[in-house]
Amino acid sequence: MFVLDKTLARDSEFLADLDLCQLRIIKDSENPWLLLIPKIEDMVDWSDLDLQDQLRLTQEIDRCCKFLKSTVNPDKLNVASLGNQVPQLHIHIIARFKNDRAWPGPIWGTKAKTGVKEEFLETWMKLFADNF
Repeated sequence: MFVLDKTLARDSEFLADLDLCQLRIIKDSENPWLLLIPKIEDMVDWSDLDLQDQLRLTQEIDRCCKFLKSTVNPDKLNVASLGNQVPQLHIHIIARFKNDRAWPGPIWGTKAKTGVKEEFLETWMKLFADNF
């Protein structure tokens, strides 16, 4: 049975269940930052997925990238799977802007200056419903 890692649950909000993955958004009002987490237990690395699920994950990553490009028009999209601190397989899809707090360096480990605004989740749920 799929169980979401507690750190991922704490740091993000649920957006939707896709075919393969749970789609979540990191609690960061400054940088649109999506997470895809395959809903399969004991997944640590991309190679743990069978080829069919690797293809489905690629399709869901592509869908998220297109969603971010069409809604927030980033200067660059960062797509990565690190897993050094959270071993559960998860993919980061981050909209980056030349004026963001870490540009051009990595966003990992930096803190949002504004915190999480109250309307954050409501705004993203509406964007998602209207555009995904």
